Amino acid sequence: MRKIVAAIIMIAMVTVVGAKDFVVVIDAGHGGNDPGAVGNKVLEKDVNLGVALALGKLIDDNFDDVNVVYTRTTDVFVTLQGRPAIANKANGDLFISIHTNACESKAAFGTETFTLGLAKTNANFDVAKRENSVMLLENDKEVYKGFDPTSPDSYIMFEVMQSTYVDQSIMMADLVEKEFTSMKRYDRGVRQAGFWVLHQVKMPSILIEVGFVTNPTEETYIGNKDNQKALANGIYRAFVKYKHEYDKRMKKEEAAKKEEVKKEEPAKKEEPAKKEVKEEEPVKKEEPVKKEEPAKTEETIYCVQCFAIGNKLDDNDQHVKNIKKFGTYKCAKDGKYYKYYCGNCKTYEEAKALLKQVQTVYKDAFLVMFTNDNRKPLK
Repeated sequence: MRKIVAAIIMIAMVTVVGAKDFVVVIDAGHGGNDPGAVGNKVLEKDVNLGVALALGKLIDDNFDDVNVVYTRTTDVFVTLQGRPAIANKANGDLFISIHTNACESKAAFGTETFTLGLAKTNANFDVAKRENSVMLLENDKEVYKGFDPTSPDSYIMFEVMQSTYVDQSIMMADLVEKEFTSMKRYDRGVRQAGFWVLHQVKMPSILIEVGFVTNPTEETYIGNKDNQKALANGIYRAFVKYKHEYDKRMKKEEAAKKEEVKKEEPAKKEEPAKKEVKEEEPVKKEEPVKKEEPAKTEETIYCVQCFAIGNKLDDNDQHVKNIKKFGTYKCAKDGKYYKYYCGNCKTYEEAKALLKQVQTVYKDAFLVMFTNDNRKPLK
């Protein structure tokens, strides 16, 4: 009975405290009847789970303000669609998917970390194709809306995508590879490819390939439990740095919000100063009162960000034609990306109605707000 009561208390504490905590979702790829990549003695699913559990324990032991959510903690099969569903339901702040690589050439070795994008090389496409082919093992393929993991045509959907989490994802991926390099692991770099699991999560996300099970030397290395813990340590150190930057960004945003609230508060009316009675002085000629220039009014408009892409599109491009159908559109460069917006809505309700229309074509579109042509946090 005491154990039951304790469990109820713990659940209540997680419900209350966890609502404000950072949530990291750790996804051990494959599992159950899906072994993943197969070596001579080692199965990918076992390596992935070993690294994932070791990583989660490190975070749990060292962070009081981080909740760790796993997509699996045992050797069970979780669908490819089920993994992002778990992450999204947990309102995750970061998604880390752990995998093990494979190649026809036994000479291939090293680590690589992926973010979502269009595969620019055949090697990247092969990795995405292999990881996405898990959906072929599932009975219900309707949830993938006709996506064929073996067809290059299906991957066009990743050419234009939501850019909300691109920068954070690349930052985390880069931190991971730098930590692996410090461990004397061969760094194959940060890459982009069309992984279904990354496309479906609504948070910064990366997919890590910790080594090649098809390389005899690496198979021995990654199959060892102590080495799996070492790999988890590398990812953990990257997470510590990422979380530090996340906390700094949150503090800045919080300070900016407080500053906005201060500006919006009405100024207190000053009481008129009491007039002092003085001896009459000769009347001076009153100087003409200068007319005050009217204060510039702030003009706020709402737009829909359709997508962001690395290269500016030609006016005859099909995506530009799609956006033009929704009325006013513009393209603005932001860092490495060209962001495409449509709409020029005066009210939030009008913008929401436009967003619904745009999401029939670009499902990841979202609302943004501009004040005097400067993008502001959406209130």
